[in-house]
Amino acid sequence: MADRGASALSLPDDWPAHPDPILALNRMGSFDWDLDTGLFHMDARAHEIFDLRPGEYDGHPESLAVRVPSAESHRLDALVAQALKDGSENYGTYFRVRRRDGTLCWTHTQGYIRRDETGRPRRIIGIVRDATQELRENRARTDQALQDEALRRQTDIVQSTTAALAHARTVKDVIEVLRDSHGLTPLGAAGLVVGLLEAGRIRLVVEGPREGILPRTAVTRVDEPYPMSEVVRTLSPRFIESPEEFAERYPILWPRLADLHLTSAAYLPLIVQARPIGVMGLLYDDRRGFTPEERNVLLALGSSIAQSLQRAMFYEQEKDLAEGLQQAMLPRSIPSVPGADVAVRYRAGGAGRSLGRDIGGDWYDLVPLPGGRVGAVIGDVQGHDTHAAAVMGQLRIVLRAYAAEGHTPATVMARASVFLRELETERFATCLYAEADLSTGVVQLVRAGHIDPLVRLSDGSCRSLPVEGGLPLGLSAEFDRLEYPVTTHEMEAGQTLLLYTDGLVEQPGADLDEGMQTLRELIDTGPDDVHDLADRLIEVAGERNGDDDVALLLLQRRGLAQRTGGRLQQHVALGDPEALVGARRMIRAAVRAWGAGERSDEIELVADELITNVLMHTEGSAIVTLRVLTGHDRRIRVEVEDSSSALPRRREAGESGVSGRGLLLVDRLADVWGVEARGGGKVVWCEFMIRARV
Repeated sequence: MADRGASALSLPDDWPAHPDPILALNRMGSFDWDLDTGLFHMDARAHEIFDLRPGEYDGHPESLAVRVPSAESHRLDALVAQALKDGSENYGTYFRVRRRDGTLCWTHTQGYIRRDETGRPRRIIGIVRDATQELRENRARTDQALQDEALRRQTDIVQSTTAALAHARTVKDVIEVLRDSHGLTPLGAAGLVVGLLEAGRIRLVVEGPREGILPRTAVTRVDEPYPMSEVVRTLSPRFIESPEEFAERYPILWPRLADLHLTSAAYLPLIVQARPIGVMGLLYDDRRGFTPEERNVLLALGSSIAQSLQRAMFYEQEKDLAEGLQQAMLPRSIPSVPGADVAVRYRAGGAGRSLGRDIGGDWYDLVPLPGGRVGAVIGDVQGHDTHAAAVMGQLRIVLRAYAAEGHTPATVMARASVFLRELETERFATCLYAEADLSTGVVQLVRAGHIDPLVRLSDGSCRSLPVEGGLPLGLSAEFDRLEYPVTTHEMEAGQTLLLYTDGLVEQPGADLDEGMQTLRELIDTGPDDVHDLADRLIEVAGERNGDDDVALLLLQRRGLAQRTGGRLQQHVALGDPEALVGARRMIRAAVRAWGAGERSDEIELVADELITNVLMHTEGSAIVTLRVLTGHDRRIRVEVEDSSSALPRRREAGESGVSGRGLLLVDRLADVWGVEARGGGKVVWCEFMIRARV
């Protein structure tokens, strides 16, 4: 028979065509369909595939209806008709065959269309084969691929959640990760609950995405008949695969969940070092059951969450301990200072710090001193750990003690430096100490490697206050060689002295000058009240989320309760008669200029007696200071300072004695008098009430 088709497939000369032996080897049958006669010839293997016995098939396609369901037959007819119509050379498809026992099995056919020179289809030669096993394997591969893909997605979720949990520092951070849309919701859970074990009770710490997912179970006992309690008791997961199982196993809880339409749930123990710390529950409303792979993934996720929660709880415990230690080292309260408004603030750094380093050595202190004076301290011990805080606490105490003993500011700083050196901590500290006389406004400042303070003027403007500096504390143990120059500044009423640590001005990515400029601008535009200003400064420091601690002390001189109308001071050296004469002249001129009136002679006599006592009994020099104080009354204050720590003693002079009457004279003439320790020496002072000028 001549080839009438346009296909590359050659047409055999005889009909029907004989199958190639290769087809039989591949368990394929063949057919030859003459489109002119309609005869559909099949070989023996094709008869087996259609489950036809000899004599049951007459060669017409319609006779196959007994084996091909009508729906499949219509689909095959439509497929062949379309291929013949559109000029296709071949077609192929899968269809089902009903075998003799009534079961359906899959078959695959491939037909090759032969056409004549005009393109008219004349013949179809093709193959058929049993595809049941092939499709079963394909389906298994597809199902496996889907399972693998689902497992891969879940594994990716576990990995991404674990990566996010690695950055969680607190329990709140862990909860935020679990609540995040990139956390557990891709697992398909409709609800999530996490409870932590606390003293035999389970306290829910996360509940979502629905609010109130478990009514009246915010806190439950471990012995209650709930799945979370059971998981904690047994340390084993609970996978609930149907609503019926949920209702059967937990009849008390299930009625509370009925409105949520849950279909399954997975409760996972959160175990660290063989000890339960809590439990996590995933609730589903669109699935039943869990494959072994899914269970393993969820268990791995629970392990990761348990580690993160344990790390977060350790961090919070250590943070609480560190903050408690820090607060214990700082003053519990700041004393009220007449004539001044004081505000102190402390902010712990820690953004980016590792566990155990959320405590620092920054501190402040305010020390009331005799004579209306006050000592203000700001400092920073090197390091951010409990050791730094412990050193800070010791250093704060000794600085306070040295200041309260009456030492000069330079001596206070030098002794504190020697003390720190003798601790052998290998730590140093920066510090600034300011001693302010609020009655006169005179401030004496010493600086040990610390940042210069700032002064806010009464008009609100701010400027830096340069203070000569010495070595940071702890860098030298030789007291005699330590030099801390004293800088004197006079504060007017309404001015504010600002002492702070470098955490207030250091900004990530910016140099110190930029930070200082920013701070000055904040103070320039800040509120007038020192407490509001302190709040504003510490708030801005918190917004920067810096790594360093911040300590801040603001001292504003009110100058209302007690104001000075004058202040004079003179040094009288031993063996210098001219200095003594000059001091007497100064006293006489001052008391008359200040309107002492009839008490002028008394003031001169007492001052002269005190100076003479120093020169005679201490074998050292004297510093005499006169002040006029105004307030509810008007007073003249006389102070005589010497370098001897021996206190004056009141003695009764004999009839022929020429000494012993000094303190009796002071006691009789002065309205009030006293003795104050001052560094290595003392100050004897007295005050005289005088009438206001008319």
